Amino acid sequence: MLTHESFEDAIASHLRTVELFRDQREVVEQIGTIMLHSLRQGGKILWCGNGGSAADAQHLAAEIVGRFKRNRKGMPSIALTTDTSILTAVANDFGYDCVFQRQVEALCAPEDVLVAISTSGNSRSVCAAVEAAKAVGAATIGFTGAKGGTLASLADVALCVQSEETARIQEVHILCGHILCDWIETAAMDQLAREIREA
Repeated sequence: MLTHESFEDAIASHLRTVELFRDQREVVEQIGTIMLHSLRQGGKILWCGNGGSAADAQHLAAEIVGRFKRNRKGMPSIALTTDTSILTAVANDFGYDCVFQRQVEALCAPEDVLVAISTSGNSRSVCAAVEAAKAVGAATIGFTGAKGGTLASLADVALCVQSEETARIQEVHILCGHILCDWIETAAMDQLAREIREA
């Protein structure tokens, strides 16, 4: 049975973490600016993560390719977590730490952005992907937790959610992702409106 205490504790913990997230608006603005610059230069947004973070990667890539709130043209975004043939072939032949790195080497260009998601910041496969993206000159963004881990020091910009609870970190990662999707979509619609006016 779900107890009143466990229910209230989860909500209180979530609200505390979200309230701390308010202080990170500047970081979110930096991330959004990088993403918009990439898309305007013809780049794409790549995502990677493991477990729940893989689900977040797929969710947010889908919002950008499909739509978040508004009908508009699709924008390029790829989750590197979806192709089981690539993932299993690379894991089998090179080791799991290379599953995202190999895809970055094949798909990532200098005008692109890699968003690497790891609640601990120490996922070797995620950090290897960041190193590969930096090697080709792409921008790198980290979504991680309070400790930051290796990811925070590797990424160009890192959102370090101020919690050590995996669930709370993931909840803010998806909240931040939704804020970014809304911003990107609004900017795309504003640009389209300008183009129509100027035509």
